Amino acid sequence: MKKIHIIICFIAIAISSITGCKKTITYQTAQLTDYLQLQPGKTITYHLDSTNFVFFGTIDTVTSYTIQDVVDTLFIDNLGRPSWRVIRYITDTAQSAPWSNNETYQITPTRQTVEVIENNLRYLKLSLPLVNGFNWPGNTYIDTNAPDTSIDADYSYLAGWNYTYDSIGSPYTVLAGTIPNTLIVRQQDQMIGDSTDPTAFSERDYSVEVYGKGIGLIYKDFLHWEYQPPNGSNAAGYRTGYGVRLNMVGHN
Repeated sequence: MKKIHIIICFIAIAISSITGCKKTITYQTAQLTDYLQLQPGKTITYHLDSTNFVFFGTIDTVTSYTIQDVVDTLFIDNLGRPSWRVIRYITDTAQSAPWSNNETYQITPTRQTVEVIENNLRYLKLSLPLVNGFNWPGNTYIDTNAPDTSIDADYSYLAGWNYTYDSIGSPYTVLAGTIPNTLIVRQQDQMIGDSTDPTAFSERDYSVEVYGKGIGLIYKDFLHWEYQPPNGSNAAGYRTGYGVRLNMVGHN
């Protein structure tokens, strides 16, 4: 019995040593909602540059507008979670034309993430912990395998994006001035093929967003295009895609 007791003691010591070596890493970070301002009537106004490809995709053109996002009301989404409805209004850059309703989207802050549903696409825009270099699959809820038909657009280019935090707490300058506390979310920066070769396919995907503490989204730069080289039915190469650049000019 004495030998058995000694063996048991050795086992207990070994288990204690193993468990004692475990380390727990605790992140002390800001809350995700610190980088939003979700109250009815809160607004952010942007200068918008919209890139499109015209003349059968042979020319890219940039059209500018002024848009304003207005936090409308709190509601319960179809998953039973409190969400905020945001209405986007649009006018010309001189703001001479009446404001018109451009779109409505929703923001759902959860304990771990901030979700945004825009154009029926569900993005994970922010995620804990707020630590430089932390990354997460921001497009995980988007069906990137949907067929390219008149009903379902082809979102395959959104597959595999890893959103990554950069420069948390640093200042960032927009048209409204320098915002002292911001964070950058680098979503994608990819070039496929050689864009200088007119005889070969190429694709460009770039997306970055910047959030200001106590404000929300203050800057966005998104660009997606695909170039198709000349073929039997296409005498000249062409591009398809679009770009959106938002630059904050004011908020309340």
